[in-house]
Amino acid sequence: MSRDITAEDLLGLYAQGVFPMARSRDDPTLYVVDPPQRGILPLDDFHIARRLARTVRQDRFEIRIDTAFAAVVDGCAGGGPDRPDSWINPEIRRLYLDLARMGLAHSVETWREGVLVGGLYGVRLGAAFFGESMFSRETDASKVALVHLVARLRAGGFQLLDCQFRTDHLSQFGVREVPRRTYRALLKRAITLPADFYGLASGATGAEALQAISHRS
Repeated sequence: MSRDITAEDLLGLYAQGVFPMARSRDDPTLYVVDPPQRGILPLDDFHIARRLARTVRQDRFEIRIDTAFAAVVDGCAGGGPDRPDSWINPEIRRLYLDLARMGLAHSVETWREGVLVGGLYGVRLGAAFFGESMFSRETDASKVALVHLVARLRAGGFQLLDCQFRTDHLSQFGVREVPRRTYRALLKRAITLPADFYGLASGATGAEALQAISHRS
């Protein structure tokens, strides 16, 4: 893929059901991924373990929205001993920061005592949200961020949470795989619908997040 891709081009890829990656942090080339099976997290069937729900309810972390997007991307890119390599290269970083400036990419951040300890980021298009990556420097920090993301998406009327792949880590939350054709049908509908990423207050407590998730419309 050309290195001259723009943020608008990136949105076009998402609308088609594909997404870019780099083979490593040091590889400047991007390539398009179109998996035959797509991981999605059904927003109306999100699984929360009892212990995690207790952690969320205790508000162990302060949740912030879109206050440190670049730092979250850098945290996901890693570089430490627990994450020696990454698919997030400088070009990927540039593109998603451009989307954030356009208001189309968002971060859910977990903070403790003024320090960013975890979070996730992704892209929204209509009522579809594409989760890109997450990181954690404290136990449960990224999991709590995911709970707050799902609460925000449910409160805002989102229809699709794309997780790209089904992993062992995400399986505990109810992520399932659907064939490419099924995914594209879900995507085609979702991107035409309105949704509000800020439908849940930025200072929502853990109890409010859990209530948003459990609420049946």
